[in-house]
This record gives sequence, structure tokens and C-alpha cells, in this order.
Amino acid sequence: MGKKLIIFTDIGDTIIDESTEERDAQHVVQRARCIPGARETTLRLHEAGYPIIMVADGMTRSFHNLMDLHGLSPVFSAWVISEEVGEDKPSPKMFETAMQAMHLTEADKPRIIMVGNNVKRDIRGANRFGIRSVLMDWSKRRPFDAELPEDKPDYVIHEPSELFALCERLNAELEAKGA
Repeated sequence: MGKKLIIFTDIGDTIIDESTEERDAQHVVQRARCIPGARETTLRLHEAGYPIIMVADGMTRSFHNLMDLHGLSPVFSAWVISEEVGEDKPSPKMFETAMQAMHLTEADKPRIIMVGNNVKRDIRGANRFGIRSVLMDWSKRRPFDAELPEDKPDYVIHEPSELFALCERLNAELEAKGA
């Protein structure tokens, strides 16, 4: 059975450990490791019926390589990648494209969360777009300081395994509201 909550997610330092990326001469990522627990959590969310939409900045081929390598390609209901959209997050076009891919309307925004590691791209973009934001602060590669009010995440998790419990709680709240 499908869930009411819809998950938009970044990939780098949210599912894939960017520090382990191996790139070819064209800068396409050929392989990288998952963050500990990220693959398992993503599969668990998918098996539980959550729609998961990739909303990521980078090259399409890199994401196909990585998701195929880790057996995660089938979990994504849609792939929204900056190379194809022509803009990077925090551009609203990235989030609009994800909503269009899932046939979602403005009324669905309360059902969507954006999970990411980058305050200036993922969190700012989600907050400006009017969807809830979840910061995964697992990697310390980028600063988490809020330069603007819209840089403050709605939720903070420290590792991928915390995402499942958060999604279950938010989904239960949506079901209780009848959203």
C-alpha cells in the first residue's frame, strides 16, 4: 500500500559518500560507496510503499552508474537531475519538475519532504518552494550554518537510519489529518 508522504531526496552525501567517488576523464562518477545504512534505509522506505524521487545536481550518467551499482535504480519513482533540467538546486524548476513527474499539484506540497545535505541547495530550495526540508548532517564536507532564514531545516537527522522513523511519524501525522 502506498504512503501519503512523498520523499524527494538528494544523492551525494545523502545516500552516496561523495568522498569515495571515483570519476573517469569526463568527470562521470563510475563508482562510490553508500553512506553506512543509506542503501538499507532507502530500500526499506521503498518496500514500505514510500514514493521516492531523486532530486539531484550532477550528471545523469553518474547517477545511473551509482544507483545501478548499488541496486537502487528501481526504488526511484522519478529521476530529476540538474543536467537534464538545466538548472541546479535551489532553483524551483528542480522541484517543479519532480512534482510534474509524479503528477502532483500545489495541494500535494504538505505531503512532500526534501532530504538533503546541502543547506544552500537542498534546504533553501525546499523551504522556498514550500515543502518541508530534512537536513542529513552526516557529512561535514559543507557548512550547515543558516545564512538566510530559509536555510533552517524543518528536521535534522544525523544518519540515514533515522530517516525511516521520521518518515513513519510524518506519514502517520498526514494520515491522522486525512491529508
